[in-house]
Amino acid sequence: MGLFNKVSKIWSQDMAIDLGTANTLVVLKGQGVVLNEPSVVAVVDSKGKKSVLAVGDEAKTMLGRTPGNIQAIRPLRDGVIADFIVTEEMIKHFIKKVHKRSTFANPRILICVPTGSTPVERKAIQDSALAAGARRVQLIEEPIAAAIGAGLPISEATGSMVVDIGGGTTEIAVMSLGGVVYSNSLRVAGDAMDHALQNFMRKEYNLLIGDSTAEKIKKEIGTALPTNNNKYPVKGRDIRSGTPKEVNISEVDTSEALNPILKEIINGIKDALENTPPELSADLVDMGLTLTGGGALLKNIDKRFSKETGLPVHIADDPLACVAIGTGKALDQEETFSSILSEY
Repeated sequence: MGLFNKVSKIWSQDMAIDLGTANTLVVLKGQGVVLNEPSVVAVVDSKGKKSVLAVGDEAKTMLGRTPGNIQAIRPLRDGVIADFIVTEEMIKHFIKKVHKRSTFANPRILICVPTGSTPVERKAIQDSALAAGARRVQLIEEPIAAAIGAGLPISEATGSMVVDIGGGTTEIAVMSLGGVVYSNSLRVAGDAMDHALQNFMRKEYNLLIGDSTAEKIKKEIGTALPTNNNKYPVKGRDIRSGTPKEVNISEVDTSEALNPILKEIINGIKDALENTPPELSADLVDMGLTLTGGGALLKNIDKRFSKETGLPVHIADDPLACVAIGTGKALDQEETFSSILSEY
């Protein structure tokens, strides 16, 4: 076994994985982000036996468009595993893909997990990576990875605050001296924004739209504060007549639809500030808070948060890859960050 491990060590590179509800990003040691694909798996059911048809980009195009015997599944919900077997297949696929299909690949993997996940949920993530062929699996909490990726001075004796708005969860954390002083994980984030837009279209325009259309609206015209009255065409199915129909919506509509979600995140930030020791609160007045994750790309979200909290709000340089980059840095500088890595 020892020889096999030595050989496979040569064949496989250490990996950092940001296993997200919406997207999975993989960082290889010393190479940066090498893979960024949707966390979607297409499963085909033939005579009761399930097999994987496609993973990632290819599977995402199938969401909501599959025939009866094919299912496009998102195996993670709210940042934790909802379907263990499919998650394992997905991780296996991504390991093989970045190792150029090498059969010997059994890398050491560092995966980030939401702060609010239970030990059972964490163990499930670790087990699925081990079952997918990892040699060793360590875990790091998402906000810490986000802070490292955003280049915040988390090892110093000053307060840093991160709000990581992903697909399934929003992670809010205040850090100092390399540790988490306060953290909270809200199960509202990008997916909840998509659902809010779907509900709004149904109520206001009697229009049924799919997940992909809702995500497109959020990216194209979604805003936290409306600044113009440009119209955007949305196609879907009329609830009353059941026929396809197109309506025009504006930024005013999307900000109204997204308001309850943003309010919940803002209340989460205010809770964090109330629970932060006064000395660190004083630091945050100057440092402000840093937004990471796909949700940070919502138009004017920084202005809205700044207006409501009174703090300066910065958006990280590459918010989508921030957690993955931070996880990669923790993998590279293992000695520095060893105290914040865990195993179950």
